[in-house]
Amino acid sequence: MEWWLTLLMIMGPLLVLMMLGMPVAFAFLVVNLIASYFLLGGMSGVEQLVISTTGALTSFTLVPIAMFMIMGEVMFRSNIANDLLDTLDKWFGKVRGRLSLMAVGGGVLFSTLTGNSMGSIALLGSSLVPEMEKRGYKKPMSLGPILGSAGLAIMIPPSSLAVVLGVVAELPIGRLLIAIILPGLLMAVLYTVYIIGRCTLQPDIAPSFESEPTTLRVKVEAGIKNILPIGFIIFAVVGVIFLGLATPTEAAASGAVATIILAIIKRRLSIKKFKKSMFESAAISVMVLLIVAGAVSFTQLLSFTGATYGLMDAVLGLPFSEKTIVLAMVLAVVVLGMFMGPLPIMMVTLPIFVPVVIEFGFDPLWFAVLFLIAIETGSTSPPLGAALFVMKAVAPEGTSMGSIYKAAVPFLVCDFLAIAIVFMFPAIVTWPVGLMFN
Repeated sequence: MEWWLTLLMIMGPLLVLMMLGMPVAFAFLVVNLIASYFLLGGMSGVEQLVISTTGALTSFTLVPIAMFMIMGEVMFRSNIANDLLDTLDKWFGKVRGRLSLMAVGGGVLFSTLTGNSMGSIALLGSSLVPEMEKRGYKKPMSLGPILGSAGLAIMIPPSSLAVVLGVVAELPIGRLLIAIILPGLLMAVLYTVYIIGRCTLQPDIAPSFESEPTTLRVKVEAGIKNILPIGFIIFAVVGVIFLGLATPTEAAASGAVATIILAIIKRRLSIKKFKKSMFESAAISVMVLLIVAGAVSFTQLLSFTGATYGLMDAVLGLPFSEKTIVLAMVLAVVVLGMFMGPLPIMMVTLPIFVPVVIEFGFDPLWFAVLFLIAIETGSTSPPLGAALFVMKAVAPEGTSMGSIYKAAVPFLVCDFLAIAIVFMFPAIVTWPVGLMFN
């Protein structure tokens, strides 16, 4: 059977089931079982697929997903995030557009704590947007910064999506978590420059307002009390990896323990909240692991049937430069992000894209970072980016989808600029990885 026909027989039903609303994990399960039975020799093919999937799911590389989920749940339920916002408010003082800058600063800090972009949008949107509008901020400067900065959860460790990508693409998790740091900070800088620039050119878009004067001593005390402990958590996750003191799995566990200890010290973690955090994180982790299981099986199915190699040969034979093809892959991920969630995009495209990138001789970590930025960009892209609808749910009554779309566009431009910079200067990704591992 021709490779393209095999690929069509596998991909077609999968996409149809997803469009019909079947959960991603079950869509993969149905397609994997049926396709392995008919294409891999009946029950023996199904048994081989089950054995391969079991081996993938018992890997220690998946443990960080559960640990990062625990960090996020404990952080939000203990209200430590609100302490961060209060401290940032004191630090920014009377700076024009300070609430928008707080959204970016909060997005960066929450990213290092939770790895959950939708949770960051919900928290920042519900807490900052009403205050912004009360102060006379226009929607491009109240909604946009939150949409942009919340997506940094994908790009700054801990990032559960980065872990999933590493597992599916068979990339070293530790190197990937280090590789995304500078690109994530680059995106935050681009957002900040845009906010300051627009607020300077259009002062009415973010009117200045009087705030209670805060002494340097109060700012320092707030920083020591609310920011410094977060630094220890960040070190527990990223620092121990960078210094070679722990593996990614061990670092994820130490980060979860550090988060729980901080919540206990602040007396914000009751037995009830702790139990709820554990149950919620377990439920989310199981869902993610089911999807990963389906994705691993799907990848192996494409490989066993020869569809991956056939498609790879076809792509390698295209009359375009190698970088042009890679850029087309990245832009395809952005387009898919307008209609699909991050996990389905990863599961469908990575088994096809990564072998091509490796065959071209490019660093797969570099492509993985571009892939993650593209997913973040797609999630905030009209018309159906998931982040847009989360914002609609928490935005003040009367906020139209049109205004959310318009607010998102400038930050999408920043995202595309970040893609271009990382694409042209791979050292942004490879330098910190080489510094740590070489």
